[in-house]
Amino acid sequence: MSHSRNQRMRLSAALALPVAGVLALTGCASGGGDTAGGGATEFSLTYATSNNLENPYEALATAYMEANPDVKITLNPQPNDRYGETLRTQLQAGNAPDVIQTAPGSGQGQAVLSLGEAGFLAPLGETASGIIPDGSEALYTYEDQVLAQPVDFTVAGFVYSNASAEAAGVTSYPADTAELIGKCGDLTSQGKSMIVIAGAAGPNTGMTAMSISATRVYAETPDWNEQRAAGDVTFADSQGWKDTLETIIELKDAGCFQPGAEGAGFDVITNNITQGTSLGGFLPGSSANELAEANPDLDFSIEPFPSADGGKPYVLASSNYSLSINAASEKQEAAQAFLDWVAGDEGAKLFSDVSGALPVSGIESYEFEGSPYASVEQVLTDGSYTPLPNSLWPNQAVYDELSKGVQGLFTGQTTVDGVLSAMDAAWDS
Repeated sequence: MSHSRNQRMRLSAALALPVAGVLALTGCASGGGDTAGGGATEFSLTYATSNNLENPYEALATAYMEANPDVKITLNPQPNDRYGETLRTQLQAGNAPDVIQTAPGSGQGQAVLSLGEAGFLAPLGETASGIIPDGSEALYTYEDQVLAQPVDFTVAGFVYSNASAEAAGVTSYPADTAELIGKCGDLTSQGKSMIVIAGAAGPNTGMTAMSISATRVYAETPDWNEQRAAGDVTFADSQGWKDTLETIIELKDAGCFQPGAEGAGFDVITNNITQGTSLGGFLPGSSANELAEANPDLDFSIEPFPSADGGKPYVLASSNYSLSINAASEKQEAAQAFLDWVAGDEGAKLFSDVSGALPVSGIESYEFEGSPYASVEQVLTDGSYTPLPNSLWPNQAVYDELSKGVQGLFTGQTTVDGVLSAMDAAWDS
């Protein structure tokens, strides 16, 4: 497993956890030294959030403060769908928190390479270098300096409630796309849907397209991104990307999405899935843990989206979340001590337990049986996965065009060719 993982994990990125209850909180300035009044060590931490359930970053901070009573960590959660934009605004204004949730690679607003190029991130210690998966060092490194450390191993696919499916008369997960589409009409007649999507939220529309692209594009051409970077292929000329977007239209036309999908926000995902009115959605696997907290009876599994012909299952999987230190912070020593603890066994296990993601290391000994990841154990063991496609897309605009494009397909305001041409233009800009 480790060889396959290291061989394939050349790319990674962050993406939204599209669940409900967005809480808008603003960041605070990081001014002052490492020591607060009374001799306590104090620093701040910012991260994206999209619900009111326990957050892994909050859990890390709480555990660290319990183990170190002289430390105070000020938490600054930000709404998930605006996190990258908010973070950049804070960094440019000089009032960003000391420790920052970032994303490996370069395809997002909070991406390590983009922030590193802008001079916003401080170099990290040797501990960070030691937990970066072999072959993916470039995603965390800018000008030979490690600027972030991974905290997870995330599988992104179709988070599916087996209990809701059984209650709706769906006795087994569909083997191919045609079978899945064929079940949508019966679900609609019951007032239910196969898939719930936050059509008004770009992170979820983008996730949907990328999850489907796993079997349409990357299963056959794992190095498609590298070929695009070399100019050997384009989105517009890629049959796999055309098939990906045309599949979304087919799902929409067959009633596989919930009514009003084009105007739905993140809250609809949580509400529909936990109430059993939608069987599942395109989400990071860690969402299964959060959804199960809201309704423990739903028996979630993380499934590969079925291919068109029932072929080999393929998913998106990579280390998608990381932590960095603000280069402008005056509390870098305290921040580094926290990151060193997060990278250790206690911190890594706590993040995995709370987030529902797989641990950043030790996946070979992970107990898949009885977990939501049991359905993809063989897929991961076989190395049948690729990192999130936008990991090393050259700028956030490419992903933005994909996200907006899927929204346009729902409303009829654009076409498959129009979306792909816009993605090419953004790549080449």
